[in-house]
Amino acid sequence: MTTTAQTRSWYKRNEIAITPWLFLLPGLFFFAMYVIIPIFQSFWISLYEWNGLGKLSEEGEWIGLGNYERLLGGDRKFETSFWNNLKWLVLYLLAIPMGLGISLFLNQQVRGIRLYKSLFFFPFVISQVVVGLVFSWFYLPREGLLNAILAWFGSDGVNILGDPTTATYGIIAAGLWPQTAYCMILYLTGLNSVDPEQVEAARLDGAKGHRMLWHVILPQLKPATFIAFVVTIIGALRSFDLISVMTNGGPFGSTRVLSFYMFEESLSEYGFQMGYGAAIAVILFLIMLVFIGYFLWSMYQDEKGAR
Repeated sequence: MTTTAQTRSWYKRNEIAITPWLFLLPGLFFFAMYVIIPIFQSFWISLYEWNGLGKLSEEGEWIGLGNYERLLGGDRKFETSFWNNLKWLVLYLLAIPMGLGISLFLNQQVRGIRLYKSLFFFPFVISQVVVGLVFSWFYLPREGLLNAILAWFGSDGVNILGDPTTATYGIIAAGLWPQTAYCMILYLTGLNSVDPEQVEAARLDGAKGHRMLWHVILPQLKPATFIAFVVTIIGALRSFDLISVMTNGGPFGSTRVLSFYMFEESLSEYGFQMGYGAAIAVILFLIMLVFIGYFLWSMYQDEKGAR
């Protein structure tokens, strides 16, 4: 006797398990095409000395780990880029507490608060190129607003972008402007979901000020803090556009970071060292992989705890 279950097709019997994968299939296909495969291609190209002209198999010369030995064997440009990336990583994280402070200030029901929110939100919606131009004008040695302010206080003028010791910090300050706005938006969204009953209970227990913030508000903002941390780290590691607009890597290459150095070696007018540029990209990817791994591990732990 043939049962009803046996007469149903294979798809009907496994429909619940298969359907989610059918929806995910286009996304997985494009993720593999534009992310996973290029990563492995970069690894492969980094093992060659190749100028990008002609086929890699014909024009490229296999040198194994030669590009990595050259990078780690005393390349001063790479060392400068690497240490600048570390500066970006550390200082860029200031955007998180600044974003939190501004969001707490703006999370009030007073007249005109929407206008203030729009003003703080503004740097996030404009292009990084515009941000770079605005700060380049702000730092101008003679006509810039910064030196006008310093002169008003009786101080001598400074040339932020023309001094190798200050140029990187000037660009990081420019980058903090839109990144702080982004963190502010995350925290404003998070503050909307803070449980008012917990806040009221804490008030009845005498909590207020920084104790209320530290023990009641911040624990409920953990998801927003986590996203702000991850996005800020990734933003610091791929800081290319502001450097390109404000200093083009100068003065004397002092503002290079790994992504900009990779571009110089691979695609700039005097570059076309695709293998060497791919080796820089691989090292940058490995640094990012540490944070991506932490991000995925945290997501897995959250999902595991929610079950």
